[in-house]
Amino acid sequence: MRIAITGASGFVGSALVPALRTAGHEVVRLVRSADDDGDAVGWNPATGELDTARLGVLDAVVHLAGENVAAGRWTAARRQAIADSRGPATGRLCRSLAALPVRPKVLVAASATGIYGDRGDMPLDEDSAHGSGFLAEVALAWEAGTRPAAEAGVRVVNLRIGMVLDRSGGALARLLPPFRLGLGGVLGSGRQWLGWITRHDLVRAIQAALGDERLRGPVLAVAPDAVTNRTFTKALGAALRRPTVLPVPRFALRLLFGAMADELLLASQRVRPTRLLATGFAFAQPTLAQALQG
Repeated sequence: MRIAITGASGFVGSALVPALRTAGHEVVRLVRSADDDGDAVGWNPATGELDTARLGVLDAVVHLAGENVAAGRWTAARRQAIADSRGPATGRLCRSLAALPVRPKVLVAASATGIYGDRGDMPLDEDSAHGSGFLAEVALAWEAGTRPAAEAGVRVVNLRIGMVLDRSGGALARLLPPFRLGLGGVLGSGRQWLGWITRHDLVRAIQAALGDERLRGPVLAVAPDAVTNRTFTKALGAALRRPTVLPVPRFALRLLFGAMADELLLASQRVRPTRLLATGFAFAQPTLAQALQG
């Protein structure tokens, strides 16, 4: 297939691009400033401007671009940047795709488990209602932004991605230094559930979504083994052979991170990838112990 990708240089995209090329696909990177190496096409997420003349005919699009929600405290400006980079930018991209003379057959668009809000111990899957809060509203708008493509006949998969684990980057790479120093500990009560997936399995899930026509609409991209923060903390400490005896109370997290603490660190989402499993998808690293190896 000929596949266009936004966010190709990001944490997930940088692993997805070589995997797709190894599988024999042609990759087109949608970037703000197109270079001259032949695989980049100009796309401005703020305006929706897309270099359709250079784009050519696409079989598929993978949309991963978006502001990092954990890059800093959620000031009013940060909240606006996060929101604008998702719902509105996705809508502009999908209107451009819908207007193409030959539309791609499938769009795999990133979303997030944050769409469920804070749901305690309640089991959640793709049929569960969305929750409340800033991240839930952002994710809801993010998925709504894909409607122009779906209405134009494109098969749309909204991948609700959990915490992506890989020691080379992302959340796990940020956790390793304090845990190696023995400073890792349970966050808040530690009872909040966490949906996670290794970067390797997420790349495989994206590839599955591109090729399996049974997948459409919301699809949870998380491992089947959801864990509590307490379990995750103990597992990471065990993998690093370090103690995890320094809990971080809720008030301290709120003092350090503000509202971001409640939704990113303390919110509970007990998610299970029902639709992905129903297709027979086999996770290469289905357990947390396997994910933290290496």
